[in-house]
Amino acid sequence: MYFPYLRGRQYELIAIRELAELGLISNLVKPVVEPIKPTTTLLKTINSFIENELELAVIHNPRVGNFSDEYRILSNEKLKENFQNAFKNPFIIVSHIINENSYHELDSLFKDGHTREELLLINNDGDNIDNYLKIFDNAKPRFNLIPDATSIRRRVRENKVLLADKFDKLVRNSDYLDKEDSYFSEDHLFYKDEGYIGFSDYSIVGSEYSESGFAPYAVAIHIVYKDNNNCFRVKHFVSDSNEDYRDPAGKFSEALDKLMQWQSDMKINTYAMSEFRKHYEKGTYPGLGPIKKLAIMHHIELVSNFLDEER
Repeated sequence: MYFPYLRGRQYELIAIRELAELGLISNLVKPVVEPIKPTTTLLKTINSFIENELELAVIHNPRVGNFSDEYRILSNEKLKENFQNAFKNPFIIVSHIINENSYHELDSLFKDGHTREELLLINNDGDNIDNYLKIFDNAKPRFNLIPDATSIRRRVRENKVLLADKFDKLVRNSDYLDKEDSYFSEDHLFYKDEGYIGFSDYSIVGSEYSESGFAPYAVAIHIVYKDNNNCFRVKHFVSDSNEDYRDPAGKFSEALDKLMQWQSDMKINTYAMSEFRKHYEKGTYPGLGPIKKLAIMHHIELVSNFLDEER
């Protein structure tokens, strides 16, 4: 199973929602969302997975953004009620990041009727493993996302999912001009042999989170592909006119030209690739968010197809 770990940015949510609506995501793929804000986009995404009978994991105690505070004071009672109903749906996997306050944070979930066995947990800090062992002493959470760290791997024994940041994130987009191709992952080939029931990554976004955005000097399109050994690699397509932040549409066109030339040789066909082709043929610029959305959609569809073929 594959657990792409995404934050609640709009383009990330729309990426998985469109995959669900288009029927392009396998039931072996269970996205994990760490929400940022209680937005209608988040609710629409959750409901889309419910309507298409696909599982979606939603973290109830996010460590990024302002979801918890804003949800607590949400004045739109209808929206809050809709969220509450959605979180109770069996297709939504209640998820929790293990931390120093987990005992109290989880207590509210248990009082609402949730059980330890139905949870997805993120155990990414060895300092909090004692808390995990205390709370889940005789219980087996459904999924345990853990890094490949010896201290955690040895102590978390059941239902392990390998969590790793596989994206080689450089400081500037223009830096990828000197590194057009990079290794991504082979976890999909070996996770079962290593005692895991699934694998997880942060797609082509990376684990680093920043709330501030800025206009980049260069536009980069990051496309995951399989090499001859079935390992995943990333091809980076970058604009050339990167002296300032003006003309992002022109920069996108430069990067897209390179992508389309490569795609013609590689013959990689996904929904996102067909959308990139439409932009190429029409000369349109969708914006930086939709570009990342398409790259995420392409990656998840590629992994989804691989898992379905390997069933």
